[in-house]
Amino acid sequence: MRRLVRALGAATVIVLAGTTGSTGTAGAARAADPASDGFTIEDERITESSGLAAGRTHPGVYWTHNDSDDGPYVYAIDGRTGETVATVTLTGVSPRDVEAVSVGPDGDVYVGDIGDNFGGRWPEVWIYRFAEPERLADQAVEVTRHTVRYADGPRDAESLAVHPVTGRVYIVSKHEDGGALYAGPEKLPASGAATFTRVADIDLWATDAAFSPDGTRLAVRGYFGGTMYAWEDGKPRELGRLTVPVQRQGESVTFTPDGRTLLYGTEGERSPVRPMPLTEEQLPESAREENPDRTGGGDGAGDGDRKPDADGAGDAGDGTGEDGGGEGNTLGFVLALAAGAVLLLALRRSKRRGGDAS
Repeated sequence: MRRLVRALGAATVIVLAGTTGSTGTAGAARAADPASDGFTIEDERITESSGLAAGRTHPGVYWTHNDSDDGPYVYAIDGRTGETVATVTLTGVSPRDVEAVSVGPDGDVYVGDIGDNFGGRWPEVWIYRFAEPERLADQAVEVTRHTVRYADGPRDAESLAVHPVTGRVYIVSKHEDGGALYAGPEKLPASGAATFTRVADIDLWATDAAFSPDGTRLAVRGYFGGTMYAWEDGKPRELGRLTVPVQRQGESVTFTPDGRTLLYGTEGERSPVRPMPLTEEQLPESAREENPDRTGGGDGAGDGDRKPDADGAGDAGDGTGEDGGGEGNTLGFVLALAAGAVLLLALRRSKRRGGDAS
């Protein structure tokens, strides 16, 4: 299925090339983090970037990895240049379908080997955990392997997020008709299995999720759309639709360290990481308190009051996140909808045929 998705994604990029412009990031919305302008992953080894997480020990560095069974490797990417500054080899594990990465408040990196392309065949999946290196250099690290089971049975998932305050790990299951948010135990056990329990429905074909740095927002993205949630008492409250850029195969999302911008990643060679600034109530509480003026209006990424529609093209039709109308934007919107519909049908058809990884 990945080959089909790549082909369709490439076609989408070609179709949209004449109608999309820059990343659409307003100058006033750019944060101090250079990655707020976006970047391109330059490493030729990274062709299926499936997860993205902002580092804590090294601000401005982003962790990523390839999809599926590429090997036990995690890469540290400089958000200024897109260059790999460290390749970390996870020793003692043989990943099956790595889909997500997150960094916890303890400074540990959590790698989610949580994919299940058969939709529930694997009775257990794993999370690999290691301390974010103090020195960025190629190295091998020992990991703690946490076994994961779901209280209501096996399922596919591509989204893992560690809450930056409590350290609790959450997983969002993946299903074309919508998934669910699962909470792990307060602390993951070093031995035995951690049971993840369903706490909320997520009306999205989710491919990644991320908490804001202050833990007050949860962003969940899919191939064609996304939703922002306020995080209250350990549960999500829906705020509205996210503006998601049109991408070859949208697989990842993370917040910049200041919480003001979402970065969206995709699979493919030299894959771009696209920024979308947040406004209004979609801004994390800490960002709203720092600059109340930014909560009074919106310039593209907020749409905080808009209710999410089905996980189709949604707000992704704009493609750039830019304001404004005009014939170019209208044409881009129509073409994006068409490309999204073709991709959606292809994914469903391939799934029925029992295709390979998403």
